[in-house]
Order: sequence, then C-alpha cells, then structure tokens
Amino acid sequence: MFIDQYCTSLADNRFSFTREQASQFAKRIANDFNPLHDVDNSRFCVPGDLLFAKILLSEGLYSDMRVTFNGMVTDGVELEICTNDKGHKSIYDLAGKMYLDIERHGACSHDTSMIEQLVRSYVAFSGENFPNVFVPLMKSHGVMINTIKPLVIYDSMTLKMERVDLVNPHLEAAGATLDVNGKRGKVTLNFIYRENGDVVGMGEKTMILSGLRPYDQEAIDIMIEKHIARQHQFVS
Repeated sequence: MFIDQYCTSLADNRFSFTREQASQFAKRIANDFNPLHDVDNSRFCVPGDLLFAKILLSEGLYSDMRVTFNGMVTDGVELEICTNDKGHKSIYDLAGKMYLDIERHGACSHDTSMIEQLVRSYVAFSGENFPNVFVPLMKSHGVMINTIKPLVIYDSMTLKMERVDLVNPHLEAAGATLDVNGKRGKVTLNFIYRENGDVVGMGEKTMILSGLRPYDQEAIDIMIEKHIARQHQFVS
C-alpha cells in the first residue's frame, strides 16, 4: 500500500512516523504546505490526514463514519489501533492518549485499491483549502489567523456513503462556511463523492482556527506569497 512509505511499522502491529515521512506525505500527497509539517519546525506535528489514511487503510471503509481528532502527534511516538470501550476504533500512544477516534456503522469494504483512491482524492481536496477557500472566508468575516505562526487544527470529519462497492470514487468540493467565536473560528468544508457521474457519498470536514485577529490584506498577501514560494521550492 502507498501508505507504507509514509509510516514506520513496529513490533506488535504498532507504528510511528518520522518527520520526513509525515512532511513528505503532507507535501506530495496532500499538497499541504502548513509550516507545522516542516521537518525543522519546533511545533512539528503529523498531518491529521495521514492518521486518517492509516486507520482507513487498516480498518476499512464503512458507509457511515465519524472521525474525531484529539491533539497533535509528533514524530517517533509509538502508536497502535485499538477498540475502545464504545466499540470505536482509535489511535492511541503507549501511555493511553487517544489521538483519533472513528465511530463507524453500516456496510464495510476492505478493497485497498479503492480506499487508496478515495483517500488520495480526499487529502488532495484538503490541500486545496489554503488559500483558495480559507482566505475568502476569513476576508468575508473580517478576521484572519496569525500569519507569522498560523495555527489551523483538524477537528473532525464525517463521511456517509450510499454504497461501498466502489471502484474509482472522486471527490468534489460542495461549499464551505466559517463560524467565528472571539479569537477562535471553525471552518466547515463540505464535499461529495462521485463515481461515473453519480453521487455515491457526502461528508464534511471541520477545522479550528486559533488566534484570530482583524483582517489585514497586506499580511495575507505576504503569507500567500510565502506559501506559493514554498510550493515552488519543493517542486524544484
């Protein structure tokens, strides 16, 4: 599976991520250039989409799923997938801290080829959110994140599939909203899945924006320029 190159397998079905693996996944698969995923960032964390990809490819795709994220994983932390007391599948470290929880119901598929396509489509969608979606949303509400040390955290996602016997599902964006509460904001990103032109599923992803402040177009322009420069530097 493609996920194997971005994850280190350990004894007893445990696993971990190096900074290089997590950073390469963010940039190559998700087109995500959030500085939090840079190998030299003191606040480095593993992308939430990498955790989601790992557990989905390990446990299968269900027709009804709710994923909740809790805290940030750094490099080298030994992790394992366990069933918690609610019957959910969760990713824990060896100290018992939970980082991701999936509540799942309905039909299930373990078709790794199809799940990989679904995951790749989903994380590519995630990577398109900045600046194309986030900046217009922030501007319309007159707020912005800290452009010097941006903090955008994965909160949750839901996925409802009409069926799971799919072959080549592709994701399409279906609108986004921003709710502001003081210095915090919650972005909700809606999407649908299609196969052969038919809608076969839908979902939403929520992210938390911290440290909001009044919108400053000049500061935003500088942040976008740096973001584009980082993309070009990586490609070159």
